[in-house]
Amino acid sequence: MKGGRPHTVPLSDAALMLVAGLERGKPTDYIFHGGEAERPMSNMCLAMLLRRMNVEVTAHGFRSSFKDWAANETNHADELSEEALAHTVGSAVRRAYRRGEALERRRQLMNDWAAYISEYN
Repeated sequence: MKGGRPHTVPLSDAALMLVAGLERGKPTDYIFHGGEAERPMSNMCLAMLLRRMNVEVTAHGFRSSFKDWAANETNHADELSEEALAHTVGSAVRRAYRRGEALERRRQLMNDWAAYISEYN
């Protein structure tokens, strides 16, 4: 994470199925690695892929699309989509008292997102 804070990502059922089909490596290996399992993928990989595909979209646009969908098409609390995007939510006082990550609620948000985007696949 660019902010240096840990960020737990609850995977959708569809993402878990994809990961389950991968060959297992060492616990320190990255799923999306930069050529070597011990090295993370560069933050430019997606941008370069999109450029080679000659499409007029940006990596940030994917995040924006998710946020628009969550806000406009669902009843999920706004804070859940903010947390899913690793945004800081609430004031310092509120964050001091809210220590949970709402993982199960965020997992449902990810399942709903997976169902939504799979409609277009």
